[in-house]
Order: sequence, then C-alpha cells, then structure tokens
Amino acid sequence: MKHFLQVQGLAKRYPSPDGKGRLTVFEDANFTVEKGEFVCVIGHSGCGKSTILNILAGLDEASAGTVIMNGKEVAGPSLQRGVVFQNYSLLPWLSALNNVAFGVRARWPEWNKWQVTEHSMKFLELVSLKDAINRKPAQLSGGMRQRVSIARAFATQPQLLLLDEPFGALDALTRGVIQEELLKIWHETKQTVFMITHDVDEAILLSDRVLLMTNGPHARVAESVKIAIPRPRDRNSVIHHPAYYRIRNHLVEFLLSRSRELTDHAARSGENMNTDPAAIPLEVDPSLENSGIPDLALKRRTARAQVIDHLKPTSTSA
Repeated sequence: MKHFLQVQGLAKRYPSPDGKGRLTVFEDANFTVEKGEFVCVIGHSGCGKSTILNILAGLDEASAGTVIMNGKEVAGPSLQRGVVFQNYSLLPWLSALNNVAFGVRARWPEWNKWQVTEHSMKFLELVSLKDAINRKPAQLSGGMRQRVSIARAFATQPQLLLLDEPFGALDALTRGVIQEELLKIWHETKQTVFMITHDVDEAILLSDRVLLMTNGPHARVAESVKIAIPRPRDRNSVIHHPAYYRIRNHLVEFLLSRSRELTDHAARSGENMNTDPAAIPLEVDPSLENSGIPDLALKRRTARAQVIDHLKPTSTSA
C-alpha cells in the first residue's frame, strides 16, 4: 500500500560531549501518515519530537533513514511543507493581512494583487480575524498572532502542514478557542497535518491517531493509538463520548509508566539489543477495551508486553 507520508528507519545522533562516541536522540522511527489525516505525536521532553518535525520539514537532516512524501524523498525545505512554530514567526512590520499575503505570493508568484488579497482574506476569516486584518503583530494578542500564523500556513495550501506545539505559549481559555478554529479550518481544507503536543486532551480532540514515543535517549515511536471518536468534535461534546476516558487513560498511563519501562528495558539490554529497524509501532484502539478496571489493567499490561517484544534481543549462534 502506498502511503502519503512514509518515515522509515529514521534516527538522529550527535557527537557526545567527550567526543568519544555519539548520542542517539531517537532511532528506528517508522510511521506513516495518510492523505488528509491529522496525526499528533506525544512524548516526554528530549525524545526528539521537534527534531522529527524539523526533518519532515526539510530543516534538519537525519543521521539515518528516509522520509518519503507523495512518492518523493524529502530533501531540504519546500513550499509543499508548511510549518507553524510556537513563537508565531510573524514579520513585525507587516499587517495581519500582509503577513498571510507574503506566504501566498511566495506560493503563487503569478497571481495578481486581487487574487492574493482575496485568497488571504478567506483564511483570515476562517480563523475569525476579519476585523483585525490591518493590525500589526504588536497590536494583536498572543492568540491572535497564532491565528495569523495558522491562517498563513493553511493559505499556502502545503501538501503537509507541520505544527510544533502551536498553542504551548497560550493560556488555557485562548488555547481552547484556537483549537476549535484549527479544527474548522482543517475541515474546510482537508489538509494533512502532523502536530507535536504535550497536551493529551488536545491530541484527543484534534487527531485521528496519536503516535507515542518512549523516553530519550534512544527514543522510539512505540505505539500508534487510534482516536475512535466521530467527527465533527468540539470540547464540550468530546468528553462525554464513551471512549474518551478509555483513550485518555491509555495515553496518560503510557506517559507516566510505560514509556519509562520501555526505555529502561532497552537500557538494561545494552549492546545486545537488536531491534527491527523496519518495525512499525504497535497499533492500539483503546475504544475497544472493556470498561472494567481489571480488564483495562490487564490489557495495558498486554500492550506493554507487546511493545517490549519489539525490543527483545535476538539470539546469537555459538
């Protein structure tokens, strides 16, 4: 099966401080993203989430492995991959409209001024900024600045949109509003999104799947968790879905215990560890679990054992 985005055997290593070896941030990262899918990745700080996103964007190089998007290997930045950073990255001397138009002109240099303005306005309206188009970034709140960044990224209509904790610097109320703005614009455009977040509830609200990473160093993408909650979703209704807390508990339990256990298991195995560099993450659908606490605990222990199976050392002949 041909996937829209395919990451194979990805690894990132840096020289160690003493110069005698190399520090492996993550390795054997394998996952796919389908066209139009919204995928979030969660993991503890230091596991390499942002590094993976930068490699997908063409802003960094992998130490090993390949990234294939739409049948072509990713090599360097491209307008086919848009990025929204946590720090807004707006041009301070331009208005909100001109910040969006700047990206649109770069994407379609043959367009006239009317076409650029009309297209830019459409996306500013989708994030509810129609009345603030002439304000410069210094005249906008933090949430409004991030809306401009999101509008600019979607307006260039990249094949892949990469979001690096875009709401991390916002207060909870503003974050909730912009999450719903993001869902609205994503439903409108049907673009493919890969997003980093530390917020479990945000991941459940936004994504089709959540990729879970073990702790670094030597982090791996261990699980691909299906978010089996129907769309459209909103913050008020999603928490009442029968699967919500089963999914949430699975994600939180991974972050609190399983991620560390998997990392410790790998560390104990040391140099004898021999993983399959092509192994895909364990696919999990917590919505299928029974609601009883004993069953949940048993199935989580089973999931933990299945992931550890990926990390078992292979036997060597005498």
